[in-house]
Amino acid sequence: MPTALTAAQTRFLRGQAHDLKAMLQIGGKGLTDAVVAEVDLALEHHELIKVKVAAGDREARDAMMAELAGRTGAALVQRIGHTVVLYRPGTDKRQIVLPRS
Repeated sequence: MPTALTAAQTRFLRGQAHDLKAMLQIGGKGLTDAVVAEVDLALEHHELIKVKVAAGDREARDAMMAELAGRTGAALVQRIGHTVVLYRPGTDKRQIVLPRS
């Protein structure tokens, strides 16, 4: 189940993600189960991550980003070029406290 965010929460998360470096990169093999598992693990530990997607075609890249967000249950916060920002609250302890509205 993807996480739903309000406009204020999305703005807040974009600000938090500004200084982050891309943790993972999806290469020529595309979106494999191993990549999805790594993104899932990274989201569990960090809640907010950046992922670089190396795909030449814009439509293929956007589809890959949306599929990654869907398969991990994360909210797609922002996409700029080849980089996507994903957010999913942690199950045990939340590190990021979102604004209410």
